[in-house]
Amino acid sequence: MKNVILASASPRRQELLKVIFDKFDIMPADIDESISEDIKVDLRPEKIAQRKAEHIAEKHPESLVIGCDTAVIVDDKMLGKPKDEQDAVKMLKSLSSRTHKVITGSCLVKGKRKVCFSVVTEVEFYKLTDDEINDYIKTNDWKDKAGAYGIQGQAGLFVKKINGDYNNVVGLPCAELNRQIKAFGSQL
Repeated sequence: MKNVILASASPRRQELLKVIFDKFDIMPADIDESISEDIKVDLRPEKIAQRKAEHIAEKHPESLVIGCDTAVIVDDKMLGKPKDEQDAVKMLKSLSSRTHKVITGSCLVKGKRKVCFSVVTEVEFYKLTDDEINDYIKTNDWKDKAGAYGIQGQAGLFVKKINGDYNNVVGLPCAELNRQIKAFGSQL
């Protein structure tokens, strides 16, 4: 498939998409990611991914545009990217000794065709001490990451158990995305 655009600035997503495509363009979608409280929390990442993909596809209707958004959800509450260190500490404490969901919503758009889907992975954290959290905060690895952690880095040491697609937690559910792209491409 030619002319693939990833509507994301995430270096993690870019690296993972290389498993599916040798070549693709990167065009981050500069959109408002706020979302109505009326939309069920589990569907919010998919809706944001759809906005990202549609925003880029408007200018590039001949290309396959891939939009994604990842959220960490605990107690039916979406944890986005932390605003500051205090917010990151609060998020990590809320995840300590608990299982949470990581949902990546994805949307494929080409011309007038569109398919959106979500992948859910459950992640259980060990009980985190204040020292563990503070040491992690000092790494700055929490910045620009939903739920204030990146599983592929030092925060991987917090993970007791994972149920589902590891790559989904990193930010791109490669296996499901590949299947969706193949099905989408066969209909072109």
